[in-house]
Amino acid sequence: MTTLRAATVHDLPGVYRVCVLTGLAGEDASSTYADPDLLGHIWVGPYLLYPDAVALVLHDAEGIAGYCVGVADTAAFEQWCEDVWLPPLREHYPRQGSTGQDAALVERLHHMPRTDAVLTAAHPAHLHVDLLPRRQGQGWGRQMMDTMADHLSTAGARGVHLGVDEANAAGRAFYERLGFTELRRTSGARYLGRPLGAP
Repeated sequence: MTTLRAATVHDLPGVYRVCVLTGLAGEDASSTYADPDLLGHIWVGPYLLYPDAVALVLHDAEGIAGYCVGVADTAAFEQWCEDVWLPPLREHYPRQGSTGQDAALVERLHHMPRTDAVLTAAHPAHLHVDLLPRRQGQGWGRQMMDTMADHLSTAGARGVHLGVDEANAAGRAFYERLGFTELRRTSGARYLGRPLGAP
């Protein structure tokens, strides 16, 4: 039986695993990073601990098959990460010593970019969603996104944005089917957004 439910801290190992198995433009990044936890530390871990986050997991007979995490106030979340989430990670991962792809993620931990206020003016919320192949094409991705949109709208956000790897054409097509449009394009990534609540 497959269920969509609120995540708990006990789901951290499962969501970290999904994160690395989808971490290369939607494909398995296990062979790309020496430390499989780095992607999770950046893209999913803080959402399971931040008090005002919405964190959903898709659970089936094999374990966690996907997740959707988000916050209604991106600026407040990023400040919490700077004050609470990142300092111990910076101690654990010094900037010296990491190599290859890991080094870029460690550098990001030490210099986490802030979202441009122009982007969050109309789209203050943001989200991340990942789904393993075994549950793709069954409507679960849309259900997770719709449930997240309801939560973020109830929390007062009038718009939501997300980033997608330029190489992830399937991901972009999925978001466009859900009403997301391109807001900004940077080197290697696109930022998409859509309004929340009643039109």
